[in-house]
Order: sequence, then C-alpha cells, then structure tokens
Amino acid sequence: MKRLNATALIAPCGMNCGICMAYLREKDHCPGCRAEPAFKPASCVRCRILNCDLIRTGRARFCLERDDKPCQRLKDLDKRYRTKYNMSMLENLAAIRRSGIRKFAAEEKRRWTCRKCGGTINVHRAVCSECGEGAEKPSSTRSTQTQRQRRRSFG
Repeated sequence: MKRLNATALIAPCGMNCGICMAYLREKDHCPGCRAEPAFKPASCVRCRILNCDLIRTGRARFCLERDDKPCQRLKDLDKRYRTKYNMSMLENLAAIRRSGIRKFAAEEKRRWTCRKCGGTINVHRAVCSECGEGAEKPSSTRSTQTQRQRRRSFG
C-alpha cells in the first residue's frame, strides 16, 4: 500500500500521523487518518473526530476550520497529548491556520527528525523509529506568541 504524502498525514484534529506509533510500526501498520477506511484499524474508523459531520461530509478538512471553539472531544485529546506526549493538537491547528498546511508539514518534519540518523521521532515513545535512540521530545509550545494567539482564537 502506498504511503500518504506529508500534508495528507496531518489528521483533521491536527495530529501528525507521520510521528504516530501506529503509523511508524511495521506490524499492524496504520496508514494514517486520511487513508481509506478499509486499510485503517477499526478504532480509527470509529474515531469521533474523524466522523464529525463537518469533516465526514467534506465541509472542513480540519477541526476549527469552520468554528473557532474546539469541541469537548478535541479539548480532551489535546489535554491528553499535552500531558503525556508534550504535543498540542490545538497549537498544531493554530499553526496550520496561521501558516498553511505545507509550511506546517515542513516544520513538523524538521521538529520530529532524529538529529543522529535522520529517522522519525515517535511521539508516543520519544525514540527514533530508525536507530532507537532516545530523543528529547520537541517543545509543546511553539512560542509564547503562539500561546497568546491560540488563547485569543480558541478561547
């Protein structure tokens, strides 16, 4: 099965599927949230965010595209990822809104590339998927200015 390009690996919630443990693993590989349902794990097919009416019907490609207020599901997901993995979906969505998907995807590639071997850092394990080297997770906050903008944009 063909892998998606970098911009197609950005899920509607702002998650970069390219750094996800399920995407990076060989066994039971997940092709990413935007892949055809037949190739995705059942839990991803049932994802409430991916099945949000705006996303499912194609009226929006990303959460918060049509509404500045995140739903409770997105808030909960963001809180879990901030706490466990030092990454924020809301900050990702703000960066996409501010700079566009191509620039965001390029920045994500830079942020999550292993400095030792050039492999991809697994967001869930904080190790390189190629060399296994422990890596310092990139900072959750892109900048203090980004945090202020997000608070104003998303209340």
